[in-house]
Amino acid sequence: MTSKFDLSYGGIVRLATTIIAVLMVIYHVWAIAFGTPEAVYFRGTHLLFALTLVFIIHRRSGEPEGLPGALDLVLLVLAVAPILYLFVNYDYIVNRIFYVDDLSTMDMIMGVLMTVMVLEAARRVIGWALPITAIVFLVYGLFIARLEPMRMLDQLYMTTEGIFGIPLSVSAAYVLIFVLFGAFMERTGTGQLFMDFAMSLTGHTAGGPGKVSCVSSALFGTISGSAVANVMVDGPITIPLMKRSGFPPHFAAGVEAVASTGGQIMPPIMGAAAFVMAEFLAVSYFQVTIWAAIPAILYYVAVFFAVHFEAKRVGLLGLPRSEIPRLGQVMRERGHLFIPLVVILGGLIAGYSAPYCALAGTLSCIPVAMLRKSTRAGIGWRTVWDSLEEGAKNAIAIALACACAGIVIGIITLTGAAINFTAVVVGLAQEMLLLALILTMLAGIVLGMGMPTTPAYIVMVSLLVPAIIKLGAPVPAAHMFAFYFAILSAITPPVALAVYAAAGLAKANLWETGWVAVRVGAAGFIVPFMFVYEPALLMINGWDEWHVSLHAFVTATIGCACLAAGMFGYLLREARTWERILLLAAALLLIKPGIITDLIGLALLAAVVVNQKYLNPARPGATGPAAHRSAEN
Repeated sequence: MTSKFDLSYGGIVRLATTIIAVLMVIYHVWAIAFGTPEAVYFRGTHLLFALTLVFIIHRRSGEPEGLPGALDLVLLVLAVAPILYLFVNYDYIVNRIFYVDDLSTMDMIMGVLMTVMVLEAARRVIGWALPITAIVFLVYGLFIARLEPMRMLDQLYMTTEGIFGIPLSVSAAYVLIFVLFGAFMERTGTGQLFMDFAMSLTGHTAGGPGKVSCVSSALFGTISGSAVANVMVDGPITIPLMKRSGFPPHFAAGVEAVASTGGQIMPPIMGAAAFVMAEFLAVSYFQVTIWAAIPAILYYVAVFFAVHFEAKRVGLLGLPRSEIPRLGQVMRERGHLFIPLVVILGGLIAGYSAPYCALAGTLSCIPVAMLRKSTRAGIGWRTVWDSLEEGAKNAIAIALACACAGIVIGIITLTGAAINFTAVVVGLAQEMLLLALILTMLAGIVLGMGMPTTPAYIVMVSLLVPAIIKLGAPVPAAHMFAFYFAILSAITPPVALAVYAAAGLAKANLWETGWVAVRVGAAGFIVPFMFVYEPALLMINGWDEWHVSLHAFVTATIGCACLAAGMFGYLLREARTWERILLLAAALLLIKPGIITDLIGLALLAAVVVNQKYLNPARPGATGPAAHRSAEN
């Protein structure tokens, strides 16, 4: 018989980890409910908790396995010391004149320690890419921009313009509480609701499991905020279903990767970078969700049609009705679990702050789950405790990414690198907005290959977004453009993390999966260009120009459908080569804003429809390649 309390080293470490994680959540909940403390205290405490958990949980190899050794504990002390130093000397910190008063020797030692420990902690949880980027900027600041080391440390450590800057503020104020909300949603069975809801809506249609992946992944994005996490939650269910229905493994994996990636751009709860955008632009988070709504819908429309046309082309059917839950039954048994989402959305619409709304939604999860017998099984104090611990642990990667990104921003601000970089981009683009957008797109994809969405977006905003704004892009559209491509790197080979995760689950070839992901997500690469040239898609002017937004949305939706049809070679039947060319041309014309281009695009689409429906229709009952052969004959 085992002892109730494990007093071994491992048991003590596990207990300490749990208690620290729960205290981290309690502190942030208190701050939301009763008022956020002063910036240095609030952001510093947030980073203090995150660093403590990192060095306890994550080993030097980056794997969260094993127990902390002596070196881990020493590094923990070294990481905590600079933050405690700020707290102890708070009056001195806030009363000194930044960049004027010299730093003391101890100030500089602590500044160096803080910088090094943030880099090491970030490396442990998110890999080398972001720390190396930060080191490159540090080298640039010291040896190219010739910054005085004292002034650089002042910026990074002693002010709220570096490590303790806006990114870390967003992580502390927004991200943790939304991550906590996701943990509570997952523990109370909302994931099963999302899957059953998507299955009941689309499971019976052609290629039904692929469409289930689209719907469920869009919903799962509200509780994960990460493309890879979305794949790992949704994929084990949808990928086997897609393979069983006849989709090849690489296609199933590609669809899941693209659908899961879109979760970060789907309101009402988007990825962490959306909160950073709200802070950078000094707007409410609800405003960001309004901007994101139509582009997110277009993204998923394109994915949905890609699955539909591919299924029709190869003659795949949906799941048997007997295996699909009925929508009415799903809503009766689990539909009430949507209430926490409604609470958040209602609070945002009513004008409450995003953290306050997320807190209200989180507090409603357990009572809502207890409403019905079908969802209250297994709900107890342990559910609450485990959700608190999981929420804190899931937030530490973002916290360290934001702190490390703060180093980059601090150097960029101090050296004026953004101005120089803007001049370079504008020069390369030759005053052409399109070329600047393409350069920004490529930079976003490259940056996103090695780092999470949030720091990739932050670096793009610091270096590239000013250039496209200078060339005429509306400010919200420019930020959304960077946001999109920081996300889409997850499905862009050669380093496509969501593709890797999905291909692993499907046991599929990586390159084949990556190519499918690019084809399925093709609209995702075009939509950002659409809203830069047609800001009405972001509803920037609100309801004053609703008719313009509606027109742009309708034509863009038809364009996305044409794009999917052209990419996968099917509309009413399998398309011939010239029909695919017309469909792709129609897609680009409909996607581009303008009455003339819309009319030409619709005319091209009509030509293909008339040819396939009346002039060369498929043989009755024929599907897929057989239909094409029938039409040829």
